[in-house]
Amino acid sequence: MTWVNAILQGIFLGGLYALFACGLSLIFGVMRIINLAHGDLAVLGAFLVWSVTVTAGADPFVALLPVLPVMLVLGYLLHRTVLARSLRGGPLTPLLTTFGLAIVIQNGLLQAYSPDVRSLGGAAGGLATGSWRLTDQLSVSYLGLLVLVVAVLVLGGLHLLLRRTRFGREMRATAQDPDTAALVGIPAQSVYAKATAIAVATATLAGVFLAVRSTFDASSGPTQLIFAFEAVVIGGLGSIWGTLTGGIVLGVAQTLGATVDPQYSILAGHLVFLAVLASPRGRAVIR
Repeated sequence: MTWVNAILQGIFLGGLYALFACGLSLIFGVMRIINLAHGDLAVLGAFLVWSVTVTAGADPFVALLPVLPVMLVLGYLLHRTVLARSLRGGPLTPLLTTFGLAIVIQNGLLQAYSPDVRSLGGAAGGLATGSWRLTDQLSVSYLGLLVLVVAVLVLGGLHLLLRRTRFGREMRATAQDPDTAALVGIPAQSVYAKATAIAVATATLAGVFLAVRSTFDASSGPTQLIFAFEAVVIGGLGSIWGTLTGGIVLGVAQTLGATVDPQYSILAGHLVFLAVLASPRGRAVIR
């Protein structure tokens, strides 16, 4: 039963990783770049929600409502002012640009919020700690189930957006060939900016769930970026539902590793990631 509980908790953890990874996967799928500032943008969103929660005394998920539009606008402006220019410089320039942006965000958060560790778990009340106990060794966390459901809804929404809407068709056309898409009147930079806005908003949502589930500080971004990147690679670069699969595989690997020995938790996830990279599909990704 201990192993069953570990798998169940890993699935819930995988939902969180999938939320972190979906924005990263979306940007890669549309623009073919890896946003190294993705984790720091998620932490920035978590800090903004923490500020609203502390100032207004609101529930974290209520505080998320005014923050999400702000992060949407920030993502849009981020592309218009920073990424649009770097995309013209070749594949390496956006990588360096987002790396620099990550450093700026981290140092800005350190100046504004100090290196202190924070959490939104207390403000979330029983949601953060409550669970349905099925047996003595098996329980279903309220928060874990909520994260998984939200991850499925977000990924499902993105899937419908890409497949059933005009904007989704524009994104897919631009991702395949931006020059040809421009010939039929699809503005590539506008599509890229909107995709970046969506990616930043989903990262903010993931950051808030991280803040409720555990602790965070100004330097938490790179760790979440690593987990998100591993989930994307395991599930397949640019695949929306593959992101969920990759997140769950990574989460289950970590919880099973922790069951064997707590210090093996992160190592087990990295080993699964390396195994995928060593596979034929992984070698194709490297190339």
